[in-house]
Amino acid sequence: MLTTTYVQGAPNWLDLGSPDIEAAAAFYGAVFGWELQSMGPEAGGYGFFQLDGKTVAAVGPLTEEGATSSWTPYFQTADADATTKAVEQAGGTVRVPPDDVLTAGRLAAYTDPTGAQFAVWQPGDNKGLDAVTDVNTLTWTELYTTDAAAAKDFYRSVFSWDYEDMPFPGTTYSVVSPAGGGQEATQGGIMQLQKENLDAGSGSEWHPYFEVADVDATFAKAAERGATTLIPPMDAEGVGRIAMFMDPSGAQVAIIRGSDR
Repeated sequence: MLTTTYVQGAPNWLDLGSPDIEAAAAFYGAVFGWELQSMGPEAGGYGFFQLDGKTVAAVGPLTEEGATSSWTPYFQTADADATTKAVEQAGGTVRVPPDDVLTAGRLAAYTDPTGAQFAVWQPGDNKGLDAVTDVNTLTWTELYTTDAAAAKDFYRSVFSWDYEDMPFPGTTYSVVSPAGGGQEATQGGIMQLQKENLDAGSGSEWHPYFEVADVDATFAKAAERGATTLIPPMDAEGVGRIAMFMDPSGAQVAIIRGSDR
């Protein structure tokens, strides 16, 4: 379970790269009730999504050539420079080398060996998201990958993650926990893309799950505002009720009402 007591390798930040910040703010405001707090022109259009005064995600313009709209999870690190070396040694690619964000913290961004993009945040004044696992906040991070075995080896090397493999129709789902965290600290999952997905050209990507009060109602709101259905609302045994969609700019989003709620 995610908490805001962030440990090494746990998700501690999340942002959306979008071609239209105002449109993204309108969509997620309607779906999750978020409000955009812009950091002003000096921040290049970057801003925080807030819920009840707490930062729950962020959004910024697309800055890399050829980039498409997507969500990027950031994982906690005590040393972004050391993590960058670990990424390179494990076969990953550095997209954004370690850089200070004033006194807020230090970030770096990468691509794993299977093609999925992610980042790290070394906290300074900004310790990370203010709220997780609450309704309309981040509750899970999930990697769909073209090579689950290679991905697991890579992230284990970089973050020392622990895995518990669970049976899943046609494949295996690996539940992720930070090193030594155990079942109570599970934070996400890794799943092998199935042959039909690979044949259709799907690539490796990370996407967030947001906890919601009502999956069907939230899914309907998203659809009304231009989202594209990926997985319609369905019950997942032992997990809860889930759905997945692409926002109007093409970023993948999953929602869940956990069975423990």
